[in-house]
Amino acid sequence: MSGPRRASEAPSAASQRQDTVTDLIRWAAFSCVLVPVVLLWYGTSLAGATGTALGLAAVTGVCRLLLRQSERGAARLRAEERAPHRGRHHRNGTGGHRGRRHSGGNTPVG
Repeated sequence: MSGPRRASEAPSAASQRQDTVTDLIRWAAFSCVLVPVVLLWYGTSLAGATGTALGLAAVTGVCRLLLRQSERGAARLRAEERAPHRGRHHRNGTGGHRGRRHSGGNTPVG
């Protein structure tokens, strides 16, 4: 019984991105197994198929690391966009005293 989802049932964009990355990694892992099996089926040596499997696994691992790093960077960027701007040198406050000399409080000027 698949029908239109209500707004409360719709998955968030972050979970959809997570599902997409997870699906991508699963397909890559499946390929790391499937390709050597097909190579063996067509007569490639066991050493050649093993080398291919290891190479695909290495590429898949590096791609997974890069995807995760990209996700963290995008999440950090989104968090910074939502945070209020703190101004120069990340200071809070109005900064009305900047650029002026301070006499030191109650020191007589003379």
